[in-house]
Amino acid sequence: MKEKTDIILSVVIPFYNEEGSLEELYQRLLKVVDKDLMPYEFIFVDDGSTDKSNQVMCTLRESDSRIRLITFRRNQGKSAALSVGFQAARGKYVVTMDADLQDDPFEIPNLIGELNKGFDLVSGWKKKRNDPLTKTIPSKLFNKVTSVLSGIRIHDFNCGLKIYRNEVVKEIQMYGERHRFVPVLAYMQGFRVGELPVKHHPRLHGKTKFGSYRFIAGFLDLVTLLFRMKFLTKPMHLFGSLGLLSLLGGLMILVYLTIGWFHGQWIGNRPLLHIGVLGVVTGVQLFTLGLLSEMIVEKSSRTQLPLREDSDLML
Repeated sequence: MKEKTDIILSVVIPFYNEEGSLEELYQRLLKVVDKDLMPYEFIFVDDGSTDKSNQVMCTLRESDSRIRLITFRRNQGKSAALSVGFQAARGKYVVTMDADLQDDPFEIPNLIGELNKGFDLVSGWKKKRNDPLTKTIPSKLFNKVTSVLSGIRIHDFNCGLKIYRNEVVKEIQMYGERHRFVPVLAYMQGFRVGELPVKHHPRLHGKTKFGSYRFIAGFLDLVTLLFRMKFLTKPMHLFGSLGLLSLLGGLMILVYLTIGWFHGQWIGNRPLLHIGVLGVVTGVQLFTLGLLSEMIVEKSSRTQLPLREDSDLML
């Protein structure tokens, strides 16, 4: 049974040390929702701020009961903040945006219109980005690589401004650094992903919270997600391919050494013999691992079928 609610729009905003931006962001959001007369809630998630951000939000919450504030005792990261915000969201539409005023709340009606064209998630595209080259160039490279490897043809995976149907945010799992790959996570679950160019403003207060390590972490997370996307339900394709290469390589070496042995070459002390045997053994083990993985997947997949809300069969 789904929870009944009159809320149409939930706006989830994680923040960390953004005391200079929060009140202005709230006022901008009010202008959008009051103009459209849309039942709403604002879910602010304090990711362990050490400045006066939490005090600012507590003051705002006292004057507006539609503000919901979730506070972490210490910094947990954006993915964790989004995760709790997603679980708390009750609206039909769920919008995420950053708290640094670079995302424009006036794009929300445009995002809703694009979502209603048949998408489950629409990601903002900062087509004209107001950030230094040290952020824009690596970001373009990251987005290009992610698009090519994942097969999702969008330009900006990491834009904070996105809109989702509620069932999407309830199904995707957020942890670690996965907030950079939300479109990939949704696509893996069978949801329809779209994109819309949005305005992007320069930062007015505070400073960016992300360092250079995010690119290393992003690459590792991308490898993990691609593995899950391509091989989670068909592990034999991975382990079987690797096993076949190892087995064929080992057999070719052993055949070569056997021919040499028939021609009087002593092979007992040759390192190549050990490499050939290792290749054969490793290949057999990888094949066995693939078969066992397939059996596990077959058993678990019977109760984990991703279905759309409009499907005839509902779990």
